[in-house]
Amino acid sequence: MSSYGDKIKLTVFGESHGEGIGAVIDGVPAGYKIDMDKVLIQMARRAPGKDRTATTRVEKDFPNVKSGILNGVTTGAPICCIIENTNTKSGDYANLMDKPRPGHSDYTAYVKYGGHNDIRGGGHFSGRLTAPLVFVGAVLRQILEQKGIRIAAHISSIGAVEDTPFDPVNIDNQLIDELSASGFALIDKEKEAPMREIVESARMNLDSVGGTVECAVVGLPAGVGGPLFEGIEGAVAKAVFGIPAVKGIEFGKGFAATRMLGSENNDEFEYKDGRVVTKTNNSGGILGGISSGMPIIFRAAIKPTPSISKEQTTVNLQTGKTDTLVVKGRHDPCIVPRAVSVVEAVAAIAVFDLL
Repeated sequence: MSSYGDKIKLTVFGESHGEGIGAVIDGVPAGYKIDMDKVLIQMARRAPGKDRTATTRVEKDFPNVKSGILNGVTTGAPICCIIENTNTKSGDYANLMDKPRPGHSDYTAYVKYGGHNDIRGGGHFSGRLTAPLVFVGAVLRQILEQKGIRIAAHISSIGAVEDTPFDPVNIDNQLIDELSASGFALIDKEKEAPMREIVESARMNLDSVGGTVECAVVGLPAGVGGPLFEGIEGAVAKAVFGIPAVKGIEFGKGFAATRMLGSENNDEFEYKDGRVVTKTNNSGGILGGISSGMPIIFRAAIKPTPSISKEQTTVNLQTGKTDTLVVKGRHDPCIVPRAVSVVEAVAAIAVFDLL
């Protein structure tokens, strides 16, 4: 099922070229004021058709809230949001039921659902389904901010070009505000030009390129989470892997810790302003699955968009023979810039559920 959460329950519905997409989230408490203008800023950051790094498909992505928010305040009822699909070209996908795209869910979905799945635009597997995730995340972020918890992410890398990472110990509110309003979120603005060059080169070569997104959750108090299967890492990872194109996640130093000594990797404790903190934050703010009070830091790996215009080898499921395929339609040469707001959103969803 397309649902997430324990204390809250989020269900995402719809298909890329259906009448609409949306989400229902149950368990959001009543009485919290929601600024819809701030929600729309986050929706715009993810929306397609506004940048050369993205698909030319233009969608307004306006969230029609059907329940759960009245006069800008949560009512305690399930919040339901529907986003209409208005700019579809389903004919571009007519041949994909017979010839699945390499790197996409076409073949596995065909097997699982016996060929009854909606193939147009990737159907329920499309990155378009991240729009309602961003809506939900934008609502929950505002509630978390009222509790002193703030979230921001940036493009950590595109291809071989890397942005400056977060300072894992000190992340100021000004940086969080800047990143949370940016459509091409970077800490080092000078990295934008070389990143765009890589994306444009891939686009001109009928190809695509991937990268990573780094996310920080600041202000989460110590003691949230639990051991074994109740850990923060598992909760966040499950939400992050709900984003199409995510193929990996690491917390703190992650895999780099395997090349360190214990004396190098351990975060030593100290008192600062009457509070227990760590001098470093190689653990990414999580020890034993429980928050330490330091920023939660993780990175998500975003694969290159599988729908590319180069001719590729595939199979013809009707003839039972190997065949070739040229993918038509409008696709992102790089999904990473638009994925930033989605990573922030699912982080908010996961943290909200943990709380």
